[in-house]
Amino acid sequence: MTDPAVARLQALVRIPTISHRDPDQVDVAAFDAFLAELERSFPLLHQRLELTRIHTHGLLFHWPGRTADKPVVLMAHLDVVPVDEDAPWQHPPFSADLADGKVWGRGTLDDKGCLVGICEAVERLLADDHVPAQDVWLSFGCDEEVFGVAASMAADVLEQRGVRPWFVVDEGGAVAGKAFPGVKPPVAVVGVTEKGATSLRLVVEGRGGHASTPVRNGPTARLAKAILALERSPMPASTPEPTLELFRRLAPHVPLPLRPVLGNADRIRPLVTRAMLAVGAETAAMTRTTFAVTTLEGSPALNVIASRAVAGVNIRTMPGDTVDAVVEHVRRAIGDDQVRIEVVERGEASPVSPVDDDAFRLIEHTIAEVFPEAVPAPYVMMAATDARQFTRICERVYRFAPYRMSRAQREAIHSYDECLGVDDFLDGVRWYRRLIERLPR
Repeated sequence: MTDPAVARLQALVRIPTISHRDPDQVDVAAFDAFLAELERSFPLLHQRLELTRIHTHGLLFHWPGRTADKPVVLMAHLDVVPVDEDAPWQHPPFSADLADGKVWGRGTLDDKGCLVGICEAVERLLADDHVPAQDVWLSFGCDEEVFGVAASMAADVLEQRGVRPWFVVDEGGAVAGKAFPGVKPPVAVVGVTEKGATSLRLVVEGRGGHASTPVRNGPTARLAKAILALERSPMPASTPEPTLELFRRLAPHVPLPLRPVLGNADRIRPLVTRAMLAVGAETAAMTRTTFAVTTLEGSPALNVIASRAVAGVNIRTMPGDTVDAVVEHVRRAIGDDQVRIEVVERGEASPVSPVDDDAFRLIEHTIAEVFPEAVPAPYVMMAATDARQFTRICERVYRFAPYRMSRAQREAIHSYDECLGVDDFLDGVRWYRRLIERLPR
């Protein structure tokens, strides 16, 4: 018999809470329906915890503990990214089909799986009349996927109430299988920092005209040269301290000839950095600030030369770099004053949270209890989360989704065939429950 929690996850995955940068495109009714379904699914949570509504559909729950000395915040978000209708989904993206031991659908991994896992754990503890040792706050954002304001507003509320969290846990790393070449056990990677997210526009303007009489070095050609110049000029690479600690923890689990290399990675940092660059895009991105040209705009017709060509560039800023320095690097790499650089949004990298610390050890021990097969380790998270908004009120912000994820599942996030194993989901519920139960007095 399937655990009832699975049906609750399915019900919420079926509601298409797609966020958009343009508020007029948001299906408000879907978000309203989600909150109504959440209340039906978790009545004790709504009856016994104090709820503060945040922004349009964000939620901030307060669960008083025996003491408020070391309050903790558990985070998730209820919005999802749009679906590519032409992608070859095995199951419709909002069907929440239960097949092959998995729940299929947009948001199962990012991030309704975490949201429902937290709520289910709290609901079960409330049913057992559990009182946490410390105050517990649940912060659920509604616009994470569009770098929205709900998480920042929730942090404002906590700050206004004088709440300084002991630690925060949001989505992020996972119990990742086959994440590192040569490492057999899964690695439970906990993000201790995250890259900053910055967006630029490269804009070139010119006369344009009829396609029958092209001129040399027009807006599109000049923009193409700028893109290629940026491609040929990556930021300097290095291996940050969290990655070195990751390697130290992986050392006992790699083939024997590699153990001294990873175990002493800090002493041969340049060699390790070069090796990471050579392995592939995923590990290379762990070493430097990255640039990705994501959007292109040009002529509205095939027979018209563009008078304005625009490229969107998404930048993920490495801890240690600054947005200003990165923009200057882009300017020097392009080396063309006719290419205007516009900063659309800027996001600095987050501070690095401690690893040699009781809060991290609590997370680590809870991982070891629920996922004994996994190697807990810190890492630099490459994607952006709502957790970055909490670094101004908390020194210990960690990013971990307590679910086993294969490489295929990780690749399905923001893509197609997103799914979460039923057993993995229930183990995640158990992880959240044990984390709350283990809070120290």
